[in-house]
Amino acid sequence: MRFVLDNSRLDFAASLDSMLAAADVPRVSRALAAGDTGPVRRLFRSLAALGVTGLAIDADHDGVGADPVDMVVAMERLGRWAVPGPLVESIAVVPVLLTHTTFDRRDSWLTALESGELIASSALPPSMPRAADPGVADLLFLVENGNVRTAVVDAAVQSVDPSRTLAHLRASDTVSALADGAEVVLSLNGSLACAAQLAGAGRALLDTTVEYAKSRRQFGRSIGTFQAVQHALADVAIEMEMARPLLMGAALSVGSGSVDARRDVSAAKVACTDAAYRASRTALQVHGAIGYTRECDLSLWIGMVHALRSAWGTPSAHRRIVLESL
Repeated sequence: MRFVLDNSRLDFAASLDSMLAAADVPRVSRALAAGDTGPVRRLFRSLAALGVTGLAIDADHDGVGADPVDMVVAMERLGRWAVPGPLVESIAVVPVLLTHTTFDRRDSWLTALESGELIASSALPPSMPRAADPGVADLLFLVENGNVRTAVVDAAVQSVDPSRTLAHLRASDTVSALADGAEVVLSLNGSLACAAQLAGAGRALLDTTVEYAKSRRQFGRSIGTFQAVQHALADVAIEMEMARPLLMGAALSVGSGSVDARRDVSAAKVACTDAAYRASRTALQVHGAIGYTRECDLSLWIGMVHALRSAWGTPSAHRRIVLESL
């Protein structure tokens, strides 16, 4: 099967690239790492203007009601630019969560999420036992045993990504029953969006490293002419290319309600995680000592990849799902 995006999706991706290129995302990430949430909140409002925050929200709440392929396109670009914040949770998971609940304020929350004025995060054990970036989120949800509760932070934990924080949540008294089968849908959406984010980050690492290899000179020539460097980058490129059909296939599988959706999403999450992780290791090796410094923007992508490896299901958990399906 050949996956080719139509012109409308290519234009959507180009619009995101243009906006994020002007947004100085590395500055936003560093501000968030220092505790300043203002820049990332403004960035969410810019994403809302392009319809990103409303992708999983239906038209009744001013959303786009897009399909999973559109979500993958958006999350891939956000990963490509290393956009910080609870992207998977606020854009791909919480809107679907609210759609399947009966909270009194559900409609107003959905409208506020779509506008970018409200940012949310969630914990969904076991695939996502801790909520991401609670300091950015205005609203936190804990999903357990078929119920959804609003929640507060019980204990915060620093992530391997300096711009990211995780938190154990403590449920409040506000509760809503979750529709049958909704927990599986939430887990699929979270894992798929996270896989797309990893794919985008991996591609950014590869592109950045290729450009660096062209410009960095050693022994009188660019290091990109050394066969060992070429082979390492080629291995990353192959793995990224092999992961992409699995990612797009998983999006189509989820969109069609296929019985194999769980297997397909897990396969995509494993492939995108492995490819992005290889890209991060190779990028660090090729860049050398400068790649270890936080002053180098490369560290933003490397931190993101390492943080997202275990988000929305560890590689071993997703491999187990694929194995069981076989």
